[in-house]
Amino acid sequence: MRMPGEQALLDERAAVLLTLESLSDDEFEAGLTLCDGWAPRDVLAHLMGIDRSAGEYAKAGGRIGRANAAIVEQARSQSRAELMASAASWASAPSLSTRAAAVFLLGDVAVHHQDILRGLGRSRDVPRAARVAILREGAVLGPHRLLRYRVVPDDGGRPMGRGHVVRGSSEALGLWLTGRTVVETELVFVD
Repeated sequence: MRMPGEQALLDERAAVLLTLESLSDDEFEAGLTLCDGWAPRDVLAHLMGIDRSAGEYAKAGGRIGRANAAIVEQARSQSRAELMASAASWASAPSLSTRAAAVFLLGDVAVHHQDILRGLGRSRDVPRAARVAILREGAVLGPHRLLRYRVVPDDGGRPMGRGHVVRGSSEALGLWLTGRTVVETELVFVD
């Protein structure tokens, strides 16, 4: 029996793997992403670490950046083949705790998938469930912006926040709320 959001999470993880498989070795190892200092391989390590390295988050005592850095550093010793083999299992067989939190984890995976694609100058049609999850992730990570701006998705999402109106796709608004200012050219700021 599938948990709420589990199929969408599985679909997005599979899409991330397809994107990563399409990259050259140079792109995989050193390509630009929207995550400062992280290549696509590092973004993948982070995504897998959420499932597999909960201990790092506990050791970091609430300092998420420190835990992420440790997870990424540990994975840098793995070859692309090793990392992708682990990723195949991560994509298709999430843990019970991940399955239970699928609705929430979908946003992280979808945001980071866009980090990889956009960093490399690529794009894709983002499925509705992923777009909604990206906007939700933005609301969680960018509540300070929602105090000053009212975001209005032009693709059927629910408006939220207060203040100056910002219009755009759920995906672009969510990425902007998370601090990815590169998408500002896709948004309309209304005074």
